[in-house]
Formats: sequence, structure tokens, C-alpha cells
Amino acid sequence: MSSYSYFFFTVFLMILFFFDFHIRNIVDMASEHPGFEYWRNVLKNAKHVLAPMVDASELAWRILSRRYGAELCYTPMLHASVFVNDSKYRKQNLASCSEDRPLIVQIKTQLNVHDSNNIIRSNITLWRFCANNPETFAKACTLAAPHCDGVDINLGCPQAIARKGHYGAFLMEEWTLISDMIRHAKEKVSIPISAKIRVFSDLEKTIQYAKMLESAGVMLLTVHGRTRDQKGPLTGVANWDYIKAVREAVNIPVFANGNIQYLSDVEKCLEFTGVQGVMSAEGNLHNPAIFVGESPPVWRMALEYLDLVKLYPCHLSYSRGHIFKLLHHVFNMEENFDLRYRMSKSSTIDTMIEVTRSLEGRMQDYYTGAKEWHPKEGSLVSNLPLKPWLCQPYVRMDAEDYKNKLAESPEKSSRKERM
Repeated sequence: MSSYSYFFFTVFLMILFFFDFHIRNIVDMASEHPGFEYWRNVLKNAKHVLAPMVDASELAWRILSRRYGAELCYTPMLHASVFVNDSKYRKQNLASCSEDRPLIVQIKTQLNVHDSNNIIRSNITLWRFCANNPETFAKACTLAAPHCDGVDINLGCPQAIARKGHYGAFLMEEWTLISDMIRHAKEKVSIPISAKIRVFSDLEKTIQYAKMLESAGVMLLTVHGRTRDQKGPLTGVANWDYIKAVREAVNIPVFANGNIQYLSDVEKCLEFTGVQGVMSAEGNLHNPAIFVGESPPVWRMALEYLDLVKLYPCHLSYSRGHIFKLLHHVFNMEENFDLRYRMSKSSTIDTMIEVTRSLEGRMQDYYTGAKEWHPKEGSLVSNLPLKPWLCQPYVRMDAEDYKNKLAESPEKSSRKERM
């Protein structure tokens, strides 16, 4: 073969390879579920996700979290019928700003156990609602749609109030009902619908559950790798194997939730499960800088948050809850018990700022190293992974240890059984 022939043959092969590569890409994109386009183009490839949290993922906290790496945020749960009928409530809970996107609203709908037609349980990207009939839910979605990037159905709440209202994780066995609810909502609104679930103890049932939701029309699925019974002191460890299995079984984007205490956990979870994003709830509440891998001094985060609350007001109970989570460990230092008491009695944001600044002044020498810190052996702060004045995870007692402790106390065990 002459050099010219060899040259043209090589060019011909390169052209074939080029067209084959692009044709394959076009075919792959054509067959790809639209949920991936939604995740890429609307949710901006979000990998770091702030979870929907009751009384906790309000606007001020969302903005703080976004400043420290959260790429997508969910609103707290809202009551759909109140949202539809009360314009003041609606205005308060649609509060947002240019920094606050992309955003998913979570809508909750309760099942009237006496009338299976009166159901709608859902979580929306941007706000969460609760409603007791499909029309109310659809109307709430319609009102929220111009202000958010999606609606998320809450199928994961394991709390006693969800059991009583028959919603959240207590709808896990009612697949036909869930499917009908999603299909009805999709007929009424064009905004993408997603869902957040917990896992069954049986892996195959969990996979089939996820596939059912995909078939019903959800565009994105968040899997909390714990069962309905894993909550409170019995929270235990989330099962990433189940999340991985769901991700491999469905053709829609999946977010993982559970076991996220540090940025390194986020990276490990993404690699192990293959999910598109990782959601943080409790980890974020104790360290809003979790997604940038930092552990700032707690007063810095608290003061920045309180400044945001002045810009974007919320119920004082929300702010107090955030501050006590941020300052949890440092308030367990005996020398700060007085400040903890003062904070508990605070009735204004200015007072909370004043107490936080007092804490900063008291802890500054420890933080800079000008003063040595020697924790009392056996104290609540003696075995922390970091110094108590730094943002860090709240580590729960092991579930088995809690069960053993409960067994040793008949009174506590009896109270647990009643709950």
C-alpha cells in the first residue's frame, strides 16, 4: 500500500469512527429517560442536595446551605389545603429569592382511611404540602409550579404522626394508590414529579417498589437506605447496598440519603452506589458546610444564619432549633451551661445574636490555641471527633446499645412500646 493510499485509508477509518461515536451518542440520548435531561438541564447536575426537613429547610437555611455547596434544595412540608385556601400562608411559604434555585417543593397528602378516594401524599421540589384529595393536591401544585423546579412526593416519613395520618412511609404497601396518585398529578400539572422513599427489609420488594414509581411517571427518585422502623434512637446505619441495587434497576436519576456525616461520605456514596446525587439532612443541620468539606467554628455559622434570618424572617422556633443543633456540642461544655440557658430563654433574633457573640468571645482563645483545653474525662464532649466548638456530626448511640439500655429499664421500655 502506497503512502497516499495508507493516508486516505487512515482518514477514512477516522471519519467512520467519528460518525459511529456520534451516532451512538444520539441513539443513547434518544433512548435515555427524560429524567436525566431534567437532572442535567433543570437541576444543573446537582450532586449535593439539601433534604426536605420539617421546620428546618426554610429559606434562610437554604441560602446558608447553598453558600456552602448545596446545589439543590427542598422546602419543608406544607399543608396543601391551607396552601390553596390561605393566601397569607401561601405568600409566606413561597418566599424565595434569586439565589434559591434550583428548588424542589415537597407536598404531603393524607389518606382518609374511611375514603380511599380522598388521598394525596406528596413532596414537592420547593415546598411540601399535605392534602386529603387529588384535586387539592393538583391545585397546590399548580400554584407552586411557577416558583419551583419540581414536586416531590413524600413516601418516606416514618414518624408517629405519619402513621396516624396514613401518609409518608405508611403508604409503602399501597402501590396501586400511590401509582394512581402520581398519574393523576401528572395529568394536571406539567412540572416534573419526583418521590422520596424508604426501603423495605426485602431487597427485591424494594426494587419492585422503585420500578413501580418509575412506571407511574416519577422523573427522579430519592432512596433513604433505612426501613420505616429505623428512626430516632433506632436509626442505625443506612443500607447503601439497597440504594445501589435500586440505582442499577431503574432508568431514572437516583439520589441517595443516609450515613452522610462528612464530605468524604458523599464521595464514597457516589462512587459505591453510582447515584446521581447525595442528600443530607441531619449532617447538614449540624454542619451546613458539609458539602465543601469544612468544619467552621460554630458561632460563625450561627451568626451567618441569624443574619440571613433578618433578611428572610421565619418562625423563631425554626431559628432556635437550628441554633441549638449548631451549638449542641459547645453547649455541652460545663462552662457554657449559662449561655445555653440564656439561649433557651431568648425571644428575639437580636438576643440570639447577643448570646452567640458571648459564646464566640468565651471560646476564642480555645479556637486560636491561646488557651489549652482539657475536657473532663467521661464528659459529653471528651470523645468527640473534633473540638466541640467546631461544626461536626451528631453521632447517635448505636441502635443495639440503645436496645440493651432500654431492656435494662422497664419503665423506658414500657413507654417505648406505647409509642
